[in-house]
Amino acid sequence: MKTANSTTLRKSLFVALAALSMGTAALGAQAQTASAATAQGAPQAGRYAHAANQEQRAARAAARTARLHDDLKITPAQENAWNAFVASMKPLARTGKGAAQGARPDRTAWAGLSAPQRMAKHIDMQKQRTAAMEQRLASLNSFYAVLTPEQKKTFDDKAGHFKGRGMRHGGWQRGGDTARG
Repeated sequence: MKTANSTTLRKSLFVALAALSMGTAALGAQAQTASAATAQGAPQAGRYAHAANQEQRAARAAARTARLHDDLKITPAQENAWNAFVASMKPLARTGKGAAQGARPDRTAWAGLSAPQRMAKHIDMQKQRTAAMEQRLASLNSFYAVLTPEQKKTFDDKAGHFKGRGMRHGGWQRGGDTARG
């Protein structure tokens, strides 16, 4: 004879197993859909998020540049030097796998290299970065030479600190205050 307690227990167990089965089936279907979309070459959300972050960074950099231009009170006579300086401080373009300065190396091409060959390639890449920084320094010196003493002080206070990730990515960042812009 069945008791009410055992019947309730069996029903509860059956409902729990059914819910678990449906949940597992739903997760499996979702995983299949996601893998099918990836296999078909559908864009992934991360790619869009990266592009959005790049746009936000570019907008913040443009705002910082405009703010520095205003803080320095650049005169029309200094405008050409300013424009050359700003252009030289832009990050290096990443145009392809291992093809251009600033590009990430092609992992498949590097996989077959010996350790000394990889080290030699790293040294070559570092030389390219050093040459790019020397060009930026020359542009900075040219721009700095046309500034008045007051502008030099403002520049030193606002933009003279190459901090954090800014120089690694080829640009300059505002120093002094810690507010993000």
